[in-house]
Amino acid sequence: MKSGIIFFFLLGVCWYNITLSQLHGYVRGVSLSDTMALNGAKVKVLRAKKATFTNSEGKFEIYLGKQFPDTLVILSSGYLPDTILLSEKDRFGAITAVLFSDNLKPEVLVERKAGNGTIKISIAQIERISNGELRRAACCNLSESFETNASVDVNVTDAVSGARKIQLLGLDGVYTQFQLENVPFLRGLETAFGMQSFSGIWLDGIQISKGTGSVVNGHESMAGLINLSIKSPFDAEKLLVNVYGNRFGRGEANSVLSKRINERWATSLLLNGAINQRTIDENMDGFLDLPQFTSFSALNKWQFNGERMEAQLSVYGYYDDRFAGQSPFSPALFPFHVMLNNQHIEVTTKTGFFGKHQGESLGLINHVKWHKTDGYFGINSQGVKRISSGDEARYFSSLNYERSSNDGIHLLKSGVSLTLLRINQQAFINYLERNEITAGPFAEYSLRLNRLSLQLGARVDYHTIFGLFFVPRIHGKFALTPKTDIRISGGKGWRVPNFLVENNVLMASNKIWSLPSEGVLPEESWNIGGSVASDFQIWNRKVSITLDAYYTWFERQLTIDRDVSPSTLVFRYIENQSTALACQAELDWTVSKQFSLRMAYKFLKVESIYDGIKQPQPMIPTHRMLYTVSWNSKNKRWQADLTTNVVGSMRMPTFYSGSATGKEYRFSPWYPYLFGQFSHQFKKTKVYLGLENILNVKQPNPIVSSLNPQDPSFDATMVWGPITGINIYGGLTYQLKQKKQ
Repeated sequence: MKSGIIFFFLLGVCWYNITLSQLHGYVRGVSLSDTMALNGAKVKVLRAKKATFTNSEGKFEIYLGKQFPDTLVILSSGYLPDTILLSEKDRFGAITAVLFSDNLKPEVLVERKAGNGTIKISIAQIERISNGELRRAACCNLSESFETNASVDVNVTDAVSGARKIQLLGLDGVYTQFQLENVPFLRGLETAFGMQSFSGIWLDGIQISKGTGSVVNGHESMAGLINLSIKSPFDAEKLLVNVYGNRFGRGEANSVLSKRINERWATSLLLNGAINQRTIDENMDGFLDLPQFTSFSALNKWQFNGERMEAQLSVYGYYDDRFAGQSPFSPALFPFHVMLNNQHIEVTTKTGFFGKHQGESLGLINHVKWHKTDGYFGINSQGVKRISSGDEARYFSSLNYERSSNDGIHLLKSGVSLTLLRINQQAFINYLERNEITAGPFAEYSLRLNRLSLQLGARVDYHTIFGLFFVPRIHGKFALTPKTDIRISGGKGWRVPNFLVENNVLMASNKIWSLPSEGVLPEESWNIGGSVASDFQIWNRKVSITLDAYYTWFERQLTIDRDVSPSTLVFRYIENQSTALACQAELDWTVSKQFSLRMAYKFLKVESIYDGIKQPQPMIPTHRMLYTVSWNSKNKRWQADLTTNVVGSMRMPTFYSGSATGKEYRFSPWYPYLFGQFSHQFKKTKVYLGLENILNVKQPNPIVSSLNPQDPSFDATMVWGPITGINIYGGLTYQLKQKKQ
């Protein structure tokens, strides 16, 4: 009986979807002799009472109703509106609309609303974290910006330094390509602490692409791509000030200052400062539960929007200094102290030119970066510091050409990229120096039909040390029903590891490093996967379900084997044996105008060769679950959010207990991590109060042999759960918006 009910329910959902239909297309604007894609243009269907907005490429998708004829209305600030009569034959159709500038009539102000979840118009599976979603938790820096997202996991690397790293598809964050507005970001030496020095308050949104990304973005997208979007100087607040403080003594201040100079020029200055100088040792193990640190960062961006060209200039830099380990007042002869200092500066220019043909453009990106890290992890029994240092200089340039057909069905992207790199890195007595050049062309063709879309791309990279690499990639999307999309993807990725500094937090132990005799070799992987995303309604409220699965296998991967010996970390290259399977199911339900609900489950199976046999990679949970609920008052002034992350059991290294005899596997326990936030919006000021780790879950004895840091068994890297207990935080945000022109 129960199965019959489920069958008829699914049959009803499918029938409801089929009765609707999907229309997609492009909206472009003509101003004098220039034609450009219109971002944020409002597209609505009058009789069906549905509306949407175009994306940055002027693309849109909208569901039509069951009754025809209907009227499509397109509105954009500064342009004359357009109306198109729709008939039944327009189901699964494609249109291109052109709006003409209206400099004489008053502007119709249209606000662009960006939501969360999968971006339906994209051929690849791309999730968006909106600015509103970022404000649901204490998002002060980038590492705290994924707390309500099920796809990206953020973990503490060790029990002393406070460094954090992400995981996507169960793989370490070094296999995920970061970009800051489509420019390489968080690469090389800045991977360990770069996320904690970048303010999440500056962001307009985050886009997460699973699997191999577009070849246009580079060759390093092996598990996925995360692109950060900064608030545009034209649209950002004239003044935004955010202050934050918590019970552990951390204080942080963020600000956004924007100025629209005229119709074509705008600039913004983004500032961030954070500090924590309290000595916190609540578990009484003699080590600071949280590092003491001082951090400053700033970003200045200039933007020009002309009739036939656009240009941007941005300068970003930060300074981060931290102290961790045993108390600065420790009486030990050789106390285990951690001192780390990071300095970073980068300059980016972006120039785009619009061609004479519709959908034609040429873009040039230039990016220069310099980073220096210096410090040490403890002192050995001979009084020698375990040095961790490095310096990096990088130059990146990319020339991109794009051309689409008049009907928007065909799109070609092509270009060439160049990267110059000089990097030096040291971990204790190990030292590596590398100078390299990577260059090559790329091309990508997209086909968009009524229900089927394909994206085929390839790039050829020449590396001055390792030779040629051919990187093919494919993405496909099929509209099974107007509200159900199937996506597939596959392709190759590669990277050159900087394994000394990328793993410097492993120096928070007394284990000896055994490095590969081959030196530095590139890692290469293949990834295939797909997803099914469907929208339907329950009680006239939208429900979105996304199911996805991705499988990654490495032709060559650099692994760190902790299972061979209790005193040694073995770095070795594994060929054709490292795999990762990631499956996820997610449901988003707008229960009412005031309540929304999200539930997600993720299964991970990440394996490689450890101690001579293929087994799960240590310290990666097989199961993870996320539950989050959000409530807004009717007047939108009060908001409450509650999120629960349930982290499953993970395999710990064989010698986790410190015993040199047993080979028994040890698994961490399941644990829940709850956090919530309550906020109130006044006219220009928002105040918020939150709790983290509400259930006060803590890992007992996170540091092995903490009473004797000189003991060979000392290890502060076996972290599987929270180190600190319940945290109370609060703050306020003041906003003064720019006047709309």
